[in-house]
Amino acid sequence: MGAFALLLAVLSCAGLSQVAAGWLAVRRFAAAPGPAAGDRPPITILKPLHGAEPMLEQALASVCAQRYVTYQVVFGVQSAADPALAVARRLRERFPACDIAVVVDAAAHGENRKVGNLINMFPTAKHDVLLIADSDVHCAPDFLERVAATLALPGTGVVTTLYAGLAAGPSVVGRLGAAWITHSFLPGALVARWLGRQDCLGATMTLRRGTLASIGGLAALADHLADDHVLGRLVQARGLAVRLAPTVPATTVAEAALPALFRHELRWARTIRALAPVAFVLSALQYPLFWAAFAVIVSGMTDWAFTLFLFAWMVRAVAARGIDHALGLARAGLATPAPVWLLPLRDLMSMAVLLASLWSDRVEWRGQVLHASSPKGALERVLGIERS
Repeated sequence: MGAFALLLAVLSCAGLSQVAAGWLAVRRFAAAPGPAAGDRPPITILKPLHGAEPMLEQALASVCAQRYVTYQVVFGVQSAADPALAVARRLRERFPACDIAVVVDAAAHGENRKVGNLINMFPTAKHDVLLIADSDVHCAPDFLERVAATLALPGTGVVTTLYAGLAAGPSVVGRLGAAWITHSFLPGALVARWLGRQDCLGATMTLRRGTLASIGGLAALADHLADDHVLGRLVQARGLAVRLAPTVPATTVAEAALPALFRHELRWARTIRALAPVAFVLSALQYPLFWAAFAVIVSGMTDWAFTLFLFAWMVRAVAARGIDHALGLARAGLATPAPVWLLPLRDLMSMAVLLASLWSDRVEWRGQVLHASSPKGALERVLGIERS
């Protein structure tokens, strides 16, 4: 038991090192000067909608109130009975100066309904620069300015963004969901950038029409669950970079019940496991409070193990609050502050999701049942990679 407890302590310390690295990465990202503002090309924002999600109108209104010279917003639904349609039409009345189009089209294109919706919306897009954004994304008024400046950098194929978690209500479940996004996913994505990865993050993706056409258009993404990953890989295969814009929007954490949040995070976990299995396994080190709590149990609740657990909790809390301070999103209403007292439960749930993801590749997504492992072979075929 003593050796095993010691191993768990080592794993916890390794996790704390990763937590510290994530905090440092966020601080550097927040302090780095963004690219100089240059030309501001007209932009079309494509917003595929599905259902009346919590805070939907608030999220969509944030893109209708951008400080940008010329842009168009296209909302799309696949059913005239979709309650999101009423929200889109209401926003067109609220923002008469904003160029807003609403597309209703039930045509299906492949397995990914979000991409199918985008394909239906695409003919309505007016401008050369296309920004694809999830329906639950909340952005600051200068969001388009920062994205456009990044897209103008030489060699850029796609501009993507980090994102934080914004709980739709005051529930513990919402705070747990937001904590994983802001204080685990976000710093982890920046550490991955340090290590050379150029992941395309699906909350927002911006590219030019020519770039999209060169990879086969939206149709190339239509049968993939992880359409963002596929888009990034296809763009990089053409020698172009996937860059991060110096802005961090928020994504709504809509779940108010623990089973719903667990299913949502399980979908993410199974998708990541299928696409990046090594990184997925190493992500277990992101949760030092789990390993420290396990050490407490295995060691027979010794004083040293309790001390390690309390130290790990303190480091996690300081890093989480440090991330909040560096980004300043909570003050602007674009993120939920770190729930310090819930961090042990957050790490425990994260490990439960990770372990549960190992048993199947089945995911539930907006009424669809898909398999996370299917994109890999299909992606290889799209890229023209020969499988041995």
